[in-house]
Amino acid sequence: MLDLRPVLYTLGSLVLMLAGGMFVPVLFDLLAGNPDWEIFVLAAFLSASVGGMFMLANRGTGDALNLRQAFLLTFLAWAALPAFAALPLAFSELNLSYTDAYFEAMSGLTTTGSTVITGLDDAPPGILMWRALLQWFGGIGIVVMAVAVLPMLQVGGMQVFKAESFDTVEKILPRAGQISGVISGVYVALTALCMFAYLVAGMGAFDALAHAMTTIATGGFSTSDASMGKFDSFSIDMLSTLFMIVGSIPFILYLQVLRGRPLALWRDEQVRGFLQLVFFLCVSVVAWLMVWKGFSLPEAVRFGIFNIISILTGTGYSTIDYSQWGSFSATLFFMVMFIGGCAGSTSCGIKIFRFQVLLKSMKSWIDHILQPNGVFIARYNGRPIREDVRNSVMSFLTLFLGSFLVLSLAIAATGTDWITAFSSAGTALANVGPGLGEDVGPAGTFGGLSDAAKWLMSLGMLAGRLELFSVLVLLSPRFWRA
Repeated sequence: MLDLRPVLYTLGSLVLMLAGGMFVPVLFDLLAGNPDWEIFVLAAFLSASVGGMFMLANRGTGDALNLRQAFLLTFLAWAALPAFAALPLAFSELNLSYTDAYFEAMSGLTTTGSTVITGLDDAPPGILMWRALLQWFGGIGIVVMAVAVLPMLQVGGMQVFKAESFDTVEKILPRAGQISGVISGVYVALTALCMFAYLVAGMGAFDALAHAMTTIATGGFSTSDASMGKFDSFSIDMLSTLFMIVGSIPFILYLQVLRGRPLALWRDEQVRGFLQLVFFLCVSVVAWLMVWKGFSLPEAVRFGIFNIISILTGTGYSTIDYSQWGSFSATLFFMVMFIGGCAGSTSCGIKIFRFQVLLKSMKSWIDHILQPNGVFIARYNGRPIREDVRNSVMSFLTLFLGSFLVLSLAIAATGTDWITAFSSAGTALANVGPGLGEDVGPAGTFGGLSDAAKWLMSLGMLAGRLELFSVLVLLSPRFWRA
């Protein structure tokens, strides 16, 4: 029988850490004289009590997890933490239902960026900081999971990075825990650098801190209903674009750069492919806006580049309602949201490397068809692509498409129109943020959806963030057998 004690012990420690994080918005509310600080203290006490009981009840059970326990912990952590993170939101002056609060917390921790809240400009500072913190915590959690957990679980082809990540860094930092610690340091440093850049560009200190956390996390939560459009600044838009790209590059490569290998970023095939795609999309959107929409070059650069990168990286910021640009832009943005950034980053979506593995495998198959006696080996970063990696990638892409269709139908069954249903399902699974249309587009929120649709989207955000297999494997009866 599956031993749950190590899982519950580790889960308790995570809940305890989340409770500690609740005291950060307490400080901001106290400084602003807002009474919501009492809500955060109460929520922290309740969360710490539950987390502490889990740890005390299961202490001495060891911290070594087997494969099945790792799968279960991964799911439980990302499902349970939003339940506790939702408490301050549910009992704050925003008067959110628990469904809305859980949706918001799930969107934050999975760095999706979809929101049900309006009136952010007048919201308490503690709530705004808590939303930013959730995305910041979720971002580093995603990076650590991609480096230390998903390769071990062999989810969706992620095992291709097990050798590459640890063969190059293991000589410097022997254990995954040490790597995770140093990556966390890099994460903090990049956040501080982003905040400083925002300050120089003219943001206030509070806005700069909150947006720096959600930019590096490629999360997209803002302190204003107008998102980045609030600041109406070309320099802020371009800085945000730069740091969204920075957050979408594998953080483990930054370690190699710090260790004296500045070309490590460009030599990585996934990063090269991502940057080439960024360049192609930016040039295409700018040219299209100038030729077909009559934008001037500065306007096309500012609005086109920022918004397409925001969707590609899964950040979800917006400066303009790009859904008003016409059907072509809506279709392009809808397709781009599924691509995402690089594995090992805070970005989301299917990930660039999976498309690269698919294309390379297809090329080798076509070459073999043309020359049956030839030997054609598909390579990724100079190494042969193993058969299990190919199968995992193909299985993931098939499962992603199937999950998208099922989730779309389920959301539509709640009474939502088809455009909203499809875009809501896509933005949930791809962890992007805004959808399409007037209701859930960049100028709207998800607050108008039914409670059933919000719970379905919460499940979609969870499944998408955990790369689908980490969730669906728990539905197999074989998983629970001894």
